Amino acid sequence: MWLTSAMKNLFAIVLLLTLFFSCTTKPAKVIKPQIVPEPQSMTVEMNKHYALNGQPALHSNAESAEKSMTFLNDYLNASGWKSHIAEKGSAEIKFEVKKGLAEEAYELSINSTGIHLRASHEKGFFYAVQSLIQMLPPQKHMANLPYMEIQDEPRFAWRGLHLDVGRHFFPKEFIMKYIDLMAFYKFNTFHWHLTEDQGWRIEIKKYPKLTEVGSQRKETILEKNFNPYVGDGQPYGGFYTQEEIKEVVAYAQERQVTIVPEIEMPGHSLAALAAYPELGCAPGPYEVGTQWGVYDDIYCPSEKTFEFLEDVLTEVMELFPSEYIHVGGDEAPKTAWKKSALAQQVIKREGLKDEFELQSYFIQRMEKFLNANGRQLIGWDEILEGGLAPGAAVMSWRGESGGIEAAEAKHNVVMTPNGSMYFDHYQADPDNEPLAIGGFTTIEKVYHYEPIPAALEDEFHQYVLGAQANVWTEYMKTSDHVEYMVYPRAIALAETVWTQPEHKNWDRFQEKLTYQYQLLDARDVNYHVAAPAGLKQGLTLSDEVEIELSTPYEGAKIFYTTDGTEPSTSSTEYTSPITLNIANDPVEVKAVTITSSGKASPVVSGSYKKSSLTTSVNPLKIDAGLAVRLFEGNFNTVRKLGGRPNSNYVTTKVELPENQPDQFGLVMQGFINIPADGIYTFYTSSDDGSSLSIGNELVVNNDGLHGAQERSGEIALKAGYHPILIRYFEAGGGESLKAFISGTNMDKQEIPAEMFGH
Repeated sequence: MWLTSAMKNLFAIVLLLTLFFSCTTKPAKVIKPQIVPEPQSMTVEMNKHYALNGQPALHSNAESAEKSMTFLNDYLNASGWKSHIAEKGSAEIKFEVKKGLAEEAYELSINSTGIHLRASHEKGFFYAVQSLIQMLPPQKHMANLPYMEIQDEPRFAWRGLHLDVGRHFFPKEFIMKYIDLMAFYKFNTFHWHLTEDQGWRIEIKKYPKLTEVGSQRKETILEKNFNPYVGDGQPYGGFYTQEEIKEVVAYAQERQVTIVPEIEMPGHSLAALAAYPELGCAPGPYEVGTQWGVYDDIYCPSEKTFEFLEDVLTEVMELFPSEYIHVGGDEAPKTAWKKSALAQQVIKREGLKDEFELQSYFIQRMEKFLNANGRQLIGWDEILEGGLAPGAAVMSWRGESGGIEAAEAKHNVVMTPNGSMYFDHYQADPDNEPLAIGGFTTIEKVYHYEPIPAALEDEFHQYVLGAQANVWTEYMKTSDHVEYMVYPRAIALAETVWTQPEHKNWDRFQEKLTYQYQLLDARDVNYHVAAPAGLKQGLTLSDEVEIELSTPYEGAKIFYTTDGTEPSTSSTEYTSPITLNIANDPVEVKAVTITSSGKASPVVSGSYKKSSLTTSVNPLKIDAGLAVRLFEGNFNTVRKLGGRPNSNYVTTKVELPENQPDQFGLVMQGFINIPADGIYTFYTSSDDGSSLSIGNELVVNNDGLHGAQERSGEIALKAGYHPILIRYFEAGGGESLKAFISGTNMDKQEIPAEMFGH
């Protein structure tokens, strides 16, 4: 129907009035602050809000706030706001000194008079700014902020993230972005791992061959092709000039981040030996490492070596003003020292007991040099071996025992146990994730980590400086991959090291993540996108199964297929639970999360199959426990375990024996007594490979060379006894083995001893 001119005019008037009243009477949406880390105290009035316009004025009454105010002004203008600094007069954002607050403490108030940021020190003002920035909606240039009062300060003094640039090198620009993100989440310590067997990454003027030779390797191992070794044939290298390092250090200082440099010694030094072979115990030549792992060649404890390291550390200290200098100290095999006449002479000359005390002597000499220059030494927990240097601080990475020992000896400790704080570990199902070193560290595990060990007495808590996550880059070739492994786990760690335990809440944190993902999108961070939850390798005794999928991202969609093809945005969108008919054939479901910003998760799959119960057996005689055969030797798969064992014994629990060899295999065999008919899930968690079979069926395949990781599988079983076979091998390095069960009226638990027989 065509409108007359009068009708058109009337229609336009009505439309304008509608828009006017909708704009003037409908209150703008106010979002409850989603700040990470959670402040120690935050009270919010959601029914009152302050409208921050797109051209806010900033004003400060203190010199200690000037840098933070300038930082905020620069950030706002770079983000599309039109803010400015006001010399005097009224301002929407006010920086105000409040005496008596701790160095990193701040207060943030929002009321009818505007936004007030209060602190006593520069650091406190900076952290107040970060909380305010997190409240500003991304890609919008106005904000409706609820009236609120925040009083906040960190729980721990050391809130750290680490990055290894020795295995793979990352440009200066990425290091700055890494530091930016750290500052955004109130981390204050960047541990920069600069030297390795596979590459020396810092320019040392006095020793130019460290970068001319030591920063380059002829190739890199291809994925995990250790035996036989396969290289990629591509030369690889890179290093930071001293001018670049000065630039990065200054950039970090502006963001209240201290950079702690690490110069590895006496191990992980092959790149330096390739450049200066006279520093080794053998005549050489040496070659920059091309594969991952631990090399026997380390610095020889000669006066030439100590002179070299003191020269290197002198230049390092000129570049880095940090109190602590990290000297590594980890994974230093004593093979070369045992063969070296010079090393043995030093042991005899200094009255040392063995090569472990020689390492302690080595570290103590370096500590004396650092102390003489006003610095403190920090190293991995191996520096405890042979006696700890008098004032050294310890990073406890091989669990918590090293940290407990050091704290009880009244040494400062940073907790960084590999079970919870290694971000090179898988964060989701390894079958669907990019290649990683192994392990399994979820964001929830990071969030629930407690840096004060339960076994540490109260009087020693003061020596725990805080916690740090480590990012080793053997399998991270690009900066995008680093971000993928670090975020969002680093966000969980930020709250763990800042917020007091009584103010942490996992459910609240998960809600905040939805908003934090939007902030990461705005900063172009390639964070890990969680795959849809709800799929599994499922057995059922029914003809149909219902599948319910979920995703933690606001505005995200799930797409799935049931025909074996890879899901994409052109596949079926998940909108409600899926019912599958599996009476005749199994069905495989594949699904993917696509966020509102277009990021895709790994594709996950679930296979659903109707099963029948496996019949139990009736053993003539049952004794308690499982029969175990132990095989000494170097294995890379459980399939090679067999032949005549080196020893036999009986165990009532799936665990490693005491005083085991460095390399060995186990075969545990017997029966498991299932209490009721039903479908049971079995799990093995191991470092290295393991498997679990029931009868003739392989239920859990966790085989291969890898760090600690868990795998599972399902089987339908009748009540009664079933043959069980558990196989495991340890190839050296980390070691662990556990087996779990869940099922009918049984929550997941370690398989109880009373269920085993042989």
